[in-house]
Amino acid sequence: MDFFRYSDVELEYLQRQDEVLAQAIKRIGLIERAVIPDLFTALTSSIVHQQISNKAGATVWGRVIQLLGTVTPEAVTAVSLEAIQRCGMSFRKAGYIKSIAAAVASGKLDLNELHNLPDAEVINCLSAQPGIGVWTAEMLMIFSMQRPDVVSWHDLAIRRGMMNLYGQAELTRPQFEEYRQRYSPYGSVASLYLWQVSKEWE
Repeated sequence: MDFFRYSDVELEYLQRQDEVLAQAIKRIGLIERAVIPDLFTALTSSIVHQQISNKAGATVWGRVIQLLGTVTPEAVTAVSLEAIQRCGMSFRKAGYIKSIAAAVASGKLDLNELHNLPDAEVINCLSAQPGIGVWTAEMLMIFSMQRPDVVSWHDLAIRRGMMNLYGQAELTRPQFEEYRQRYSPYGSVASLYLWQVSKEWE
């Protein structure tokens, strides 16, 4: 299993930038978060897991892997919409997966090219696909592409982690942007710790 790559360089920078975050990093220690290096597999997994619990998502994902063997555009296009839906998802989700597979298989969507694009263009390209919004694109940038500086305003747990960390009852967008800029260029590592802080307060 692959994990998000970071080192003492990122941690030491974040601790210098933010004393409160530094205390959380020291308390929590190293965080291992699994990544899916293959972008098509990650896209498919993200659609499967949308708006359902982690447990339910794991069950459905297991069935998808059992159906397809290897999760590739070719494998998805070779099975019917109904076969994908029977793994335990809605027809809409199954349709999203088929649509993205067709776009990749036809060359309309070049996933390899995404690695050459800046973050904003990656988000624009991915969120133009059916079933992929800004939040999903941002999560793919962290947990598949391992982009170093992603802090998602659209992620409730990230915002809750910030509020818990800094003792705030609410968080405005300007406050969020101030923190995000403070963490840059290692926002993705900060995100790992914000998620953990959010979990501690559930």
